Amino acid sequence: ERATPSSCGKNDYDLLVIGGGSGGLACSKEGEVFTDETECISLCLTGTKWGLGGTCVNVGCIPKKLMHQAALLGTAVKDAKMYGWQIPDTVSHDWPTMAEAVHNHVKSLNWGHRVQLQDKKVKYMNLKGSLVDEHTVRGLSKAGKETILTAKNIVIATGGRPKYPTNIPGAAEHGITSDDIFWLKKSPGKTLVVGASYVALECAGFLKGIGLDTTVMVRSIALRGFDQQMAGLVTDYMEAHGTRFAWKSVPNRVDKLSSGALQVTWTDTQTGSEHKDTFDSVLWAVGRAPETKALGLDKLGVQLNKETGKIVVGPDESTSVPNIYAFGDIGEGRPELTPTAIKAGKLLARRLAGQSTELMNYDNVPTTVFTPLEYSCVGLSEEEAEKRHGKDGIEIYHAFYKPLEFTVAERDASQCYIKVVCEQGGTGKILGLHFTGPNAGEVAQGFAVGFQCGATYSHLIQTVGIHPTCAEEVVKVHITKRSG
Repeated sequence: ERATPSSCGKNDYDLLVIGGGSGGLACSKEGEVFTDETECISLCLTGTKWGLGGTCVNVGCIPKKLMHQAALLGTAVKDAKMYGWQIPDTVSHDWPTMAEAVHNHVKSLNWGHRVQLQDKKVKYMNLKGSLVDEHTVRGLSKAGKETILTAKNIVIATGGRPKYPTNIPGAAEHGITSDDIFWLKKSPGKTLVVGASYVALECAGFLKGIGLDTTVMVRSIALRGFDQQMAGLVTDYMEAHGTRFAWKSVPNRVDKLSSGALQVTWTDTQTGSEHKDTFDSVLWAVGRAPETKALGLDKLGVQLNKETGKIVVGPDESTSVPNIYAFGDIGEGRPELTPTAIKAGKLLARRLAGQSTELMNYDNVPTTVFTPLEYSCVGLSEEEAEKRHGKDGIEIYHAFYKPLEFTVAERDASQCYIKVVCEQGGTGKILGLHFTGPNAGEVAQGFAVGFQCGATYSHLIQTVGIHPTCAEEVVKVHITKRSG
């Protein structure tokens, strides 16, 4: 039995977090700000079949970046010959070796999170949580045993999961999603990736990069929500390097043949013609759905967005019901990104403890798409800047460049490009920065700091570049789009 810390009053906990992903863990670990007592004042509930860490650790950023790295190494091996390394003509990739290494790293992270929760005196229960009232949660164990828990504040951080299309026969039965691809023990073989989100393109990119025959089926546009000129460079690079694209196409059905192969039938919406091909794997990357269904939100009157199913939240992550908060991917209009969830979770815990009034700032969040040619951005796309400021209200500086490392290797650099979107006139405040090229994430992280300081075009060109890097090309941009 545990003595109840005084600050909890009649409740078991000050803070009860449902969700053990990036956001939920960050929020519950920050629970130590509530009290100096050594008793447990925050509780983290997950109903996961994975280890702790949520999508990011188990089936997202971490395994994705490692498999992307595996593919980059394949390209590096090709380049290496031009640099004098004597490598046999045929090199091949072994999926099980990579998979085991990735799984071992993920498991070490799961373990690390458990240890951190213990260190921070956070109680952790692997129970599926649902709300009874604004202070009470019902937890259900795998075996069906029920535990009733009470808390002063309840925080929902259950994120989302990949969707299967509901109207395509055989889709769920024979297909996989990003929840599965990272945990396959053997190679997925010839793969059809359906969708053109960053998840779709990243997965297709590393599958092709380790030598698998890969096709991407795109209904409308690639990388919706991102700058469309940059999206075009990313897919052009992938096409030039052997990823097939079925543009403006929609799948109709998936059938398993007696050979075990999957036959996919689809329609080219431009010509109306029907096509068939067989694949070893079909990966659905057609969007994510929030994990709200089983939380019992309706009976408490927690307001959801009807279209998306996400929870409507205020700037302080509050829901329509007092004492119930939600943040991360489950929150309506929030970026679906691990670092924003972590930061928002920490800040929320501090506000609930009365330690701070700081709100999460969701403006100018940088991000990277880990496609074979990486794409990083921070701030507004060209389309969005034009919408807000008008075509004449913005100035765009841009440049194609050739990374030094591409020269000896004789690699094509025609998609390596930089675009800086600025306010017109005056100092030219920077509204958006876009970069395709090697190590794009490392480049954009540094420039993202400038956005917090109100960086202008004149600040940019006053900055001394580091030679010879790709990042220095950003501080040299001087040609405007307007000049033609």
